[in-house]
Amino acid sequence: MILPCLTIAPSEERGRGVFTTESLATDTVIEISPVLVLAPEDRARVEQTVLFNYIFEWGADLKSACVALGYLSVYNHSYQANCIYEMDFEQELMQIRTVKPVAAGEELFINYNAMPDDDTPIWFEAK
Repeated sequence: MILPCLTIAPSEERGRGVFTTESLATDTVIEISPVLVLAPEDRARVEQTVLFNYIFEWGADLKSACVALGYLSVYNHSYQANCIYEMDFEQELMQIRTVKPVAAGEELFINYNAMPDDDTPIWFEAK
């Protein structure tokens, strides 16, 4: 499920990003998408490719990874994210939900550290 108001468009200095064409209230589920789970040995191989920047750690021990389908791998990072991602390991799904109001035309951001305001440095220079 991807809300029809979501669109992928150019994101200033970030390549592409996910935007909304409508205002969104706090706590709105905007996407629920399946994932493809990678075993730890497959994750190690993928981490040697360009896909490294598009996978998510997966599982209770975070040793596996997943390739998220839908728009999930296109959301850009922000230390003051307006969305959060949530993982359902049993159903092999990820969900994106707003954590604050988002105006029409605004880009939707997740924090790659999992929590919307976690300022722990990530593996690349964040804007």
